[in-house]
Amino acid sequence: MKNVSIWLIIFIIALSISQTANAGSTELMMATTTSTDNTGLLDYLLPHIRKSTRIDLRWTAVGTGKALKMGQNCDVDILMVHAPPAEETFVKSGYGVDRREIMYNDFIIIGPPDDPAKIHGLSIKQAFNKIREIRQAFISRGDNSGTHKKEKKLWENAGLSIPDQEKWYIQTGQGMLASIRVATERKAYIMTDRGTFIKFAHNYKGNPPLICQVEGDACLKNQYSVICINPQHCKTVRFHTATKFADWITGKEAQQLIKDFKLLGKVLFTPNAK
Repeated sequence: MKNVSIWLIIFIIALSISQTANAGSTELMMATTTSTDNTGLLDYLLPHIRKSTRIDLRWTAVGTGKALKMGQNCDVDILMVHAPPAEETFVKSGYGVDRREIMYNDFIIIGPPDDPAKIHGLSIKQAFNKIREIRQAFISRGDNSGTHKKEKKLWENAGLSIPDQEKWYIQTGQGMLASIRVATERKAYIMTDRGTFIKFAHNYKGNPPLICQVEGDACLKNQYSVICINPQHCKTVRFHTATKFADWITGKEAQQLIKDFKLLGKVLFTPNAK
């Protein structure tokens, strides 16, 4: 009986501490691209968000296409996404407001070190033509994510149809890090954002089985933004809290934190809030 009483007292004290720590905090639901989750950026920012804003941020990591759909369906309060044309359509359609740019990185093509398609150092247009010419295995997200949308646009810009009926073109329907793992297993090429690739390389202590083969084209910039869900469209949205978070993530403290977030000594995202 004495032991039961002691454990009951410990439980009550722990509960009291938990309630005190969360006092005054406001929950915010966010749909975000998988790259901000896979890289560990959001986990890194979370304690700073809680300390500075008293916001209890919760998020679901999905492709940008699904994130936009969740916003349209009023399932979340705010989005963190990376497909500017789709984002602009979302806002113009009345589903979102107050779109703000927060950071960017770039897209790259990674593949086996022996580079079977011999694309190292080529432009993205030349690389896609070479991959298609020899029908080399290529992994696509295939999930309507921001990365998938960009990849499809790049095939078109290269003067090629999207090879989604070809056997060598493999669509995973998965997130970025999971898709890179498939590319590793298949010894295939894949387009990824640089931040997720750095995280992938970090998991292999800087010696990953896939390496960067194509980079640097101006068209490969990868812009991330936040969008508050329009309270006129979603009556129950936590709009005030969403705006408070948007103010913080575009502010001086958060922008410096994003700049300081590194793995293997490399910056994963470059802050560019205005």
